[in-house]
Amino acid sequence: MFKFFHSSNSSSSSSVNSGGGAADSTSNMGNLRELQQALLQKESDLKMRDSRISVLEQELKKKDDIIKNLNRELDKCRSVLQPTTPTGGSDKSSPAAAAAAPVAAAAASAVKNPTRQRLQGISAEPQSMAKQQNMAANPLKRHSKSGRSKDLIQKGLKENDFLNNLDQSQVRELIDVMFQKEFKKGEYIIREGEPGQNLYIIEEGRCEVTKDGKLINDNMGPPTAFGELAILYNCTRTATVRANTSAKVWAIDRQGFQTIMMRTGMQRQEEHLEFLQSTPVLQDISLESLAKIADVLEEAFYEEGEYIIRQGARGDTFFILKKGTVDVTQRASVHSEPSFVRSLTKGAYFGEKALMGDYPRTANVIAGKGGCGCLVIDRESFSMFIENSSEKIKLNATYDEGKTRAIKAPGGPKSPTLQKEPDEFAGVKLDHLVVIATLGVGGFGRVELVQLTTDQKRTFALKQLKKKHIVETRQQDHIMSEKRIMSESHCPFIVRLYKTFKDKKFLYMLLEVCLGGELWTILRDRGSFDDNTTRFYVGCVIEAFAYLHSKGIVYRDLKPENLLLDERGYCKLVDFGFAKKIGFGRKTWTFCGTPEYVAPEIILNKGHDFASDYWSLGILMYELLTGSPPFSGSDPMKTYNIILKGVDMIEFPRKITRNAHNLIKKLCKDNPSERLGYQRNGLKDIQKHKWFDGFNWDGLRNRKLAPPIVSKVKSPTDASNFDDYPKDDEVPPDDLTGWDKDF
Repeated sequence: MFKFFHSSNSSSSSSVNSGGGAADSTSNMGNLRELQQALLQKESDLKMRDSRISVLEQELKKKDDIIKNLNRELDKCRSVLQPTTPTGGSDKSSPAAAAAAPVAAAAASAVKNPTRQRLQGISAEPQSMAKQQNMAANPLKRHSKSGRSKDLIQKGLKENDFLNNLDQSQVRELIDVMFQKEFKKGEYIIREGEPGQNLYIIEEGRCEVTKDGKLINDNMGPPTAFGELAILYNCTRTATVRANTSAKVWAIDRQGFQTIMMRTGMQRQEEHLEFLQSTPVLQDISLESLAKIADVLEEAFYEEGEYIIRQGARGDTFFILKKGTVDVTQRASVHSEPSFVRSLTKGAYFGEKALMGDYPRTANVIAGKGGCGCLVIDRESFSMFIENSSEKIKLNATYDEGKTRAIKAPGGPKSPTLQKEPDEFAGVKLDHLVVIATLGVGGFGRVELVQLTTDQKRTFALKQLKKKHIVETRQQDHIMSEKRIMSESHCPFIVRLYKTFKDKKFLYMLLEVCLGGELWTILRDRGSFDDNTTRFYVGCVIEAFAYLHSKGIVYRDLKPENLLLDERGYCKLVDFGFAKKIGFGRKTWTFCGTPEYVAPEIILNKGHDFASDYWSLGILMYELLTGSPPFSGSDPMKTYNIILKGVDMIEFPRKITRNAHNLIKKLCKDNPSERLGYQRNGLKDIQKHKWFDGFNWDGLRNRKLAPPIVSKVKSPTDASNFDDYPKDDEVPPDDLTGWDKDF
C-alpha cells in the first residue's frame, strides 16, 4: 500500500508538474502577445502624437510668421511717422533718404525693444576752426569761492559718472569759472521739456526730481551734479528739478564748459607738437605723423638727482625736456668715475637711439635742481606711426640740442585736383522734376524720388530741407559743409550730389538715387547678418572712408541708417551733415554724431579726428552681426556713460566669431591712437586683419564682387524697397536771412 500510494503520489506529482509547465508556457505566450499588442498600441499613440506635434508646430510657425510680419509693419509705421523735433540740436533724417533726422533729447536705443527704431543724430552748434581757436584764446570769467566750496564742487564732479572722467587740469578750470545761483523754496531750477545750457552742483539745500509727472527723488542734496547733458549740446531737459528748501548751487554753461575742454586739448596738442617740430632728430617726419605722436606723448616728472637714463642700460624710451634742467655725465671706462659733460635745458632731447633699436645708453642723464619734466615716448608707440623709423630719424651728436626748426602750420598734403567734368545738369531746373514717391522723412524735411520731365528714364533723389528749421537749430554751417563735401566727392561708394536749388522756404539737393533701399530696413527685416554679408558692407564703408580720409574729411555719422544699396546691391555712404574737412594733423571739437556710435573722445570733448570713424566702424560691425549696437541706455547720458566704461565691459554674443570679436575690440580702443586703422599703415591694417582673410578687395573696388543681397528693382521709378511715408502738408515759413547765398 505504501509503495502504491507512493507511486501514485509520484505519478500524480509528475502529472501536476507537467500540467504546470504547460500552463506556464501558455501564460508566457499570452503575456508576449499582450506586450506586442501594447507595444503596437504605444507605437500607434506615438505616431498620432508626432503627427499632432507636427500640426501644432506648423500652426505655431504660421503664427510666428504672422507676429513677425505684424512687427515689421509696426516697425514701418514707427519709422515713417513724422518725428517731432525738440529744441536745438541737429536734426538728422532717414539715412536712406539722406535727410536729417530730428535731434532727440532722449534718443533711447531700441536694443531692448522687440521692435527696431531708427537711431537719431545729435549735434552741438558747429564751430569753424577759426572760431574754435578764438574760443580757446579768449579768457573766461573766474569767480572766487572758498576752499570748502572748491572741495565740494570737486567732490560733486568726482561722484558723477560722466564728469569723473575729466583730467585734473580741466577740473581745476571748471571749479574756477563756475558761478553761484540761489533758488527759493518751491522755485524751479530746471523744467522738463525746456531748453537747457547749464550744469549744476548743489552746495546747500534739498531738491526734488520729477519726470513725466512722477517723483523720482524727493531729497537730492549736496554735492549732487545734474543737467550735464546740456553742456554737451543744445537739448531739452529730460526731467524737472525744483528746490524743496532754499538752495545754493554752482553752475557752468555750455560755452564755458566746451571752451575749457577745447582749450586744454588744443594747448596740450600744440605744445607737444611744437616740441616735436623743434627737435632736429625728427625733422624728416611728416606733420600728420608728428601730430599722432603728440597724442601719445606722456608727461613724466623726475625728482632732483633722480636718474632718468643710466649709462650701459638698455632702454626703449626717448625724452624731450619740457621744463627744468638735466645733467649729463659719462664714464670713460667701466671702472672709472662718471665725469660731467653738460647741462641741458628746456627743448633738449635725449635717448633718440632707443627709437631705432635696443642700443645701450651711452651716458647718464640726471634730473637737475628742483627736478624736471619730460615728454616721453617709447619705441613701440613711435613705430606705430612711423614707417622705417631708423631711416626717418637723423642722429646728431648725442644730447646735442641742435637748432630749433620753425614750426609749420598744421595742414597736410593737398588733395589731388579733380578734373572738371562737363556739367550735364546745368540746364536742369526745379520745375523739370516730378515727384514719384517719398523715400525718407526727417525733421529738416524729406527726400523724394523725382523724375526728369525731359528724360523719363532718369530719376534722382531730391533732398529738401526747411530753411527756417535749419536756422532755428543753428545748423547752417553743417548744411553748407555737407554741400561742399558732397559736391567734391566722386567715389563709387559715396552717393553723388549733382546739383542744388533753393527758394524762400527750402534748400534742395539733387542726389544720385539708390533704389535698392536702406541697409537699415534690410537689417530690420532680417534681424542680423552673417559674417560674409557684414564683411561686404563693412568693406564698402572702408573704401568710402579711405577716399574721405585721403581728402582730410572726417565723416562722424556712420550707422545702418546712412547706408544705401544701389540696384546692383553695392553699399553707398549718404548724409554728410556731420562731415567736416579738418585736414591732416588737426582735430575738431564739435560734439556731433549718434549717441550709440560716438567715440569716447567726442563725449569727453578731447578733440577728435579720423580715429572717431574707426570707432564707429567697430560699432557698425557689431550692430550688423547682432542687430543692435553694443552701447545703449535709456537716455543719451546713460548711453555715454556706458561707452566711457569701454568695450571690455560688453558681453559679446556667441554668434560673433573670434576674428570678428578681435577686430571690433581693436577698432573700439578707448585711446584713439591705439585703434586699428590709425597707425602708420592706415586702413590697410584693417583690410589685412584675419577677419578679412580671403576677401576680394580688388573685386569690390572694381565692382566685380557679387553682393550678398540684391533687391529687386523693376524700373527707375520703383520705390518698393523703401517704406511708405505719409504726405507732409506743413508749409514752413519763409527764411530771407541770406545765410545760404553760396548754396
